[in-house]
Amino acid sequence: MVSKGPLLRLLTAINRRRMKLLVGLACIAYVASVWGNFVNMRSLQENGDQKVESKIEEAVAPLREKIKDLEKSFTQKYPPVKFLSEKDRKRILITGGAGKRNVEHWIGHENFELINHDVVEPLYIEVDQIYHLASPASPPNYMYNPIKTLKTNTIGTLNMLGLAKRVGARLLLASTSEVYGDPEVHPQNEDYWGHVNPIGPRACYDEGKRVAETMCYAYMKQEGVEVRVARIFNTFGPRMHMNDGRVVSNFILQALQGEPLTVYGPGTQTRAFQYVSDLVNGLVALMNSNVSSPVNLGNPEEHTILEFAQLIKKLVGSGSEIQFLSEAQDDPQKRKPDIRKAKLLLGWEPVVPLEEGLNKAIHYFRKELEYQANNQYIPKPKPARMKKGRTRHN
Repeated sequence: MVSKGPLLRLLTAINRRRMKLLVGLACIAYVASVWGNFVNMRSLQENGDQKVESKIEEAVAPLREKIKDLEKSFTQKYPPVKFLSEKDRKRILITGGAGKRNVEHWIGHENFELINHDVVEPLYIEVDQIYHLASPASPPNYMYNPIKTLKTNTIGTLNMLGLAKRVGARLLLASTSEVYGDPEVHPQNEDYWGHVNPIGPRACYDEGKRVAETMCYAYMKQEGVEVRVARIFNTFGPRMHMNDGRVVSNFILQALQGEPLTVYGPGTQTRAFQYVSDLVNGLVALMNSNVSSPVNLGNPEEHTILEFAQLIKKLVGSGSEIQFLSEAQDDPQKRKPDIRKAKLLLGWEPVVPLEEGLNKAIHYFRKELEYQANNQYIPKPKPARMKKGRTRHN
């Protein structure tokens, strides 16, 4: 039986030999091309048209550049990671949470594996921790396919809890501030039970997450599964989907394109926005803590939607107008997390200032627009829409 250390060194040596072989083959191909040019140059010399030396240099220069390019292509760079000894390493499953472009810089790394799988179907792998993030999260997306949203948050959560039970893994559920609905308590703490319309257009997401929380604690009490529940408030940052219809992406996109910033209702609704790195730090802290009850993760700095639109206009330097549209049904009027529990038990609180985070997101969106303009595609903010109901015959 080959131990892991020698096997890893053997695989590394094989990869190096393959790289050298491919570079060598490329060199041979170019040498053949150069030789053909050299023969032609000899003919030129005999005719006295040009010196061979200058032509050789001219022909060899592309060969040198090609070799450099080949060497670079075989040297992949990955973001730095902290080294952990074997006893401290964990196999961690993250459901959802990223499109392929968001993780493509990890593809090929020996510690990373991308799995194409729908959580509505069972998954059979060995893991130590599960970050269960899979679910549509923006209102236009989850309202467009409410049944799929419900399946993802119920059947998908059951499947992940079943996996956690089978392999003895700890599961963290990415719940949401939407479990509080349109709250009658402000700010919202973890003891508040919420004020949710169970048959409204947002219910597929709100109630789906509430049921997912119920499932987590049922598995904890009945099966002894270790669970962690994060109630996530509005989050933003680079790599957001530009066309997902959330307030941050809508406002930035509209401001950058000189279009009116669309505010639903009077704009007096409040939200609390946290930067993505703060959320990630909070999730990791919660996963590795001993806190099994729900924990709010959000920024308690509260702004009205109108204030937020004006701030983005200023940061972008946009002359866009603010356009008021009819208010969305069941849109929460107040949203502000009470994070005293996270501070006390996790030692966590957001540290990235709102304007600093917005500037990073605006920079990312601006670059994406430039890239997409070159591909003749300009995204438009996505309005909320629902599938047409089918006629039922009784």
